[in-house]
Amino acid sequence: MLLESSDEHFMRMALREAEKAWRAGEVPIGAVITHRNIVIGKGYNQTEMLQDPTAHAEMIAITAAAEHLGSRRLIDCVLYVTLEPCTMCAGAIVLARVPRLVFGARDPKAGGCESLYSITTDDRLNHRCDVRGGVLADECGGMLRSFFAELRAEKRNGRLSDN
Repeated sequence: MLLESSDEHFMRMALREAEKAWRAGEVPIGAVITHRNIVIGKGYNQTEMLQDPTAHAEMIAITAAAEHLGSRRLIDCVLYVTLEPCTMCAGAIVLARVPRLVFGARDPKAGGCESLYSITTDDRLNHRCDVRGGVLADECGGMLRSFFAELRAEKRNGRLSDN
């Protein structure tokens, strides 16, 4: 029970990161990395702001956590992210040796951990991590649905261009 409440606590922090992305006009995905239950890295999507296709929430959080630890290996860490990581981020999770991943909403179109691919648990790779999906999934998925509904409404009303 303690693990579940801890997972929800840190997922709520990731949701707050996702809100920052939304306010910046980015797809609202947030990530938090803990080391022995202490937050050492945070991130939110910044692909539009930085014009960098790799500026996903997970990548930013992994970089911050590695810098904090002074190591590319995120041993004893847990990554919390509001949406199932894509294949790029799943690969980075494996390379960073993250032992545990907790995500909110599943991503049936681009999920790299359960939905389309299982990169983080693939026995052919030299590292795997424990994956728990669906934590606060309704809240995480609801935020994404609301964001895209708002975006479509703005487009219909002519406030956004197709560029």
